Amino acid sequence: MALMATTRTQLSRFLSRTLTRPGFIAFNGSIRRPEAPPVHRNFSSSAAAAAVVPQREPMGVKEYEDYRRSLYGDITHKALLVDAAGTLLAPSQPMAQIYREIGEKYGVQYSEAEILNRYRRAYAQPWGKSRLRYVNDGRPFWQYIVSSSTGCSDDQYFEEVYNYYTTDTAWHLCDPEAEKVFMALRKAGVKLAVVSNFDTRLRPLLRALNCEHWFDAVAVSAEVKAEKPNPTIFVKACELLGIKPEEAVHVGDDRRNDVWGARDAGCDAWLWGSDVYSFKEVAQRIGVQV
Repeated sequence: MALMATTRTQLSRFLSRTLTRPGFIAFNGSIRRPEAPPVHRNFSSSAAAAAVVPQREPMGVKEYEDYRRSLYGDITHKALLVDAAGTLLAPSQPMAQIYREIGEKYGVQYSEAEILNRYRRAYAQPWGKSRLRYVNDGRPFWQYIVSSSTGCSDDQYFEEVYNYYTTDTAWHLCDPEAEKVFMALRKAGVKLAVVSNFDTRLRPLLRALNCEHWFDAVAVSAEVKAEKPNPTIFVKACELLGIKPEEAVHVGDDRRNDVWGARDAGCDAWLWGSDVYSFKEVAQRIGVQV
């Protein structure tokens, strides 16, 4: 266990040097800028400590792969971890539109642009009532978000909005070929798990979309009591699958939460919409033809 923590910390330090300098070269060779200021993350702590990062030469795909190989050897990806919102699933309608349309009968008068701006401000504020945003069903947090976004604190309005986002009307699959690809991966022996910052509505939502059975495990932050980028949730997903973190690759659309968090746990990670654009491409990179 001590060796595992050491190798993860080494990888974290490598990624901090590589990924956090302005204008670094992403692992697909394209020029990218990080979405967050430079941080140094340590596997033993759930909070990242700010640090001054010295200028280094940018690293590309080969350098990163060589570094992982130096730590773990030639490891085959035995499992695929997938982010939910923004990678596996996407809202079918803009959030501000839904908040406004449902809210009209409750007296909501803000425009969609105003609702969106207020939503962003509210979501960016520290959530001081607990260390996690999504505790159990997440109602206190989402009630705060909905009322802050719309100016309406009517309980019936909130329940209507809240329940809407548990239905298959509210969400759709980002990749229409997802089922075909995931079935091919499972047939090839690759284990699958969802790893998501979400409340307890995620499981019924996956059932409503008829895709829960695609996965061998679901790691939900509200259940694990840890939110990405905390590596704990990735380690838990790997435990549920019965594999080591270094044997898994995680795919998600958020560089900090998905890529940095997964790599801090020892997993490989690819950024959805940058490193990979479809689950067929993910399968091909794993070595499974669809």
